[in-house]
Formats: sequence, C-alpha cells, structure tokens
Amino acid sequence: MALWIVRHAKPLIEPGICYGALDLEADASATLASATALAQVLPNGLKVDVSPLRRCQQLQVALQSLRTDLVFTLEPRLVEMHFGVWEGIAWDAIDPQALRAWTDDFGSHRFGGVESTNSVLQRVAEVWDQALRSSAQDQVWITHAGVARAADLISKGIREVSDASQWPKHAPAYGEWVTLDL
Repeated sequence: MALWIVRHAKPLIEPGICYGALDLEADASATLASATALAQVLPNGLKVDVSPLRRCQQLQVALQSLRTDLVFTLEPRLVEMHFGVWEGIAWDAIDPQALRAWTDDFGSHRFGGVESTNSVLQRVAEVWDQALRSSAQDQVWITHAGVARAADLISKGIREVSDASQWPKHAPAYGEWVTLDL
C-alpha cells in the first residue's frame, strides 16, 4: 500500500520567513497546476487527508473539482510544525542562541516555545498508524515539508530523533509529491 505525500504549492510569503503553522494562502496558478498533475496520476477512489491550513485546503478544492471520486477529510495532525514566537520572523533575524538551543537538543527542544521535533514525529506517526489500520488501499496526504520529512523517517522505522543530522534534508518541492510504502 502506498502513501502519497503531496506538498502544497508555494505560499504567498516573502522568502526567508519562518512560517510553519502560519495560515497562508498559496499561489493560485501553481495550486491549479499541481492539482491538474496530481489528478492525472492518482488511482480512483482514494482517501485524502488534508492539513487544515489554507495552502493545503486550496489544493484540496482544486483537486476535488477535478476528481470527484476522491474522499477528502481534514486531518489537524498533518499541520506543519508550529514555531511559536518565531512564526512570521525572518530566519536570519532569529536569535542565533535560540537556533543553537534547538539544534543542540533537536528532538526535545520546543523551538519558539510550542512544539518539538519529536512532538511532530509523534503526531505524524499517529496518522501513519491510523492509515495502516484503516485501509488496504493507497492513501493521500496533502500537507507540508516537515510532515513529509517526518513520514520519511517513520517509513524507515524512526519515530524519535535526538540530533539535527537525523532530520531528512529533502522534501517534495512545492506542489510536488512522493510516495512511501505503508
């Protein structure tokens, strides 16, 4: 069984801004292009779990207009990592000591005061496990880069990290997807 992990289109925010859980819109034409490409390759009748953030819901709406056979459900555990007080701040304006504290205790530190990397892994693992139990057919997540990275680790049996070097460097590009074996 395959899990299609689809990343939203490019959000409407300046480059270099920390925006994890900010509820941003995505570029409309890029969203439509992504939905069109995805609609052509997804198998029929799949369950699609969607992050409730607008940039993911935009992709849902566009895909839904092209593929009425898909079944969409909002899944709050698929939101991007919440960076707390650093949301909306330029990465290069964040106190280097705050960044160092995060990388020194990458798994447990609550960067920005809200959520740790291992917290993200835990909630994504809950959705992963639910997907395994609920169906014998492929599934789709419309989500974010951090969730895609977490799912990559989970697919390899890793559900906790302690060091930043363990975190995958690659994720699907905006509007692209990967498939993982569930």
